[in-house]
Amino acid sequence: MKIGCWISGHRETAERIITMKLGYLEFVEALSKQLLNALNLQEQQIFFKKKAIDNKDRLFVETFENLSGKQLCGIDVKDLYERFMEGSSMESIFYSVQEEIEKLKTVGMLEGKMTPDSYQKIKKYLFVKPLNKKEHSLEMEDAVHEDVGDIACVLYMMLSNTNECFTGIKIKNQYLEQWEMTKEAVMEEALKNTCQMAPPLICTNDENKWGGSFMENGAFCLSKSDKVMGVRLSTNTKEYGAISVFYPGVLQRLAQLMGSDLYILFTSGNESKIYSANESNLEDIKTELNEMVIEYRNAMVFKCRNGMVFEEKLLSEELYYYSRIEDKISVYMEKVKVNFTTVNLKEVH
Repeated sequence: MKIGCWISGHRETAERIITMKLGYLEFVEALSKQLLNALNLQEQQIFFKKKAIDNKDRLFVETFENLSGKQLCGIDVKDLYERFMEGSSMESIFYSVQEEIEKLKTVGMLEGKMTPDSYQKIKKYLFVKPLNKKEHSLEMEDAVHEDVGDIACVLYMMLSNTNECFTGIKIKNQYLEQWEMTKEAVMEEALKNTCQMAPPLICTNDENKWGGSFMENGAFCLSKSDKVMGVRLSTNTKEYGAISVFYPGVLQRLAQLMGSDLYILFTSGNESKIYSANESNLEDIKTELNEMVIEYRNAMVFKCRNGMVFEEKLLSEELYYYSRIEDKISVYMEKVKVNFTTVNLKEVH
């Protein structure tokens, strides 16, 4: 539904005024038709689904087909519609979506030709996302990932750093052999990239706001309340910000600022809370974790019983511990005291 206005300098403005009358579903239909024509697709290669993934409406576009099957791009149409209602033109939205889909097609051409040379070309686009290992077990079967407790750090290739489109694809294990690379080396590279794409941020109790270049050695310090009550850790993008825990040097730096080992509580996939192991109360942290898990499970049961779509928010049900000496994060386990008694076997018999 588009009426052209050929007066120089006013075409986009006129188009915006006319298309602002579009309702949500009309907007989706208009976008579908434009993509259908521009990409030379068949009607069955583009379709709309409500509450498709992550409880979001998606417009799916078939980007390419290979031996592993058809590859789809899922477009978050509600996000695009919000931009549209805020004043973005239909034309600018369409071209941005088309650009993302073209990038996905590039990946399709690369697939099956993953050589050491191709790794050098794409390694700067690799990034890592944290997922709950149990909830995502099936989709991770052939994906490169490293497990830490009940969290899986999954390897993706970034095609765009916007929220307009699903442009991150999981990297399969078979590519490591084709690249002649170890998983450890590739994951290390990807975590460095992720840190650059989404730098870590903390929220302290005193300031109660996100910010602060805490990674740099200097005047930055944490208060007594930060060490006792914990600081929140995420990234500048917030989404999947819990991955910041695994960034190179982040826990080392926080341990230095806390002056102790660390307790780590993942409050969601978007952030975590970091406590001083010396200053904080372990029982209070355990209580917080238990209450968080109970609240999550109750919400899940309630929504399932009422036929509502449940949005997964809990990344982990474990409490984690970071050791400065070992420079290692692991699931926390309390040390059990064992009393030994010396027995003379001759006296027993």
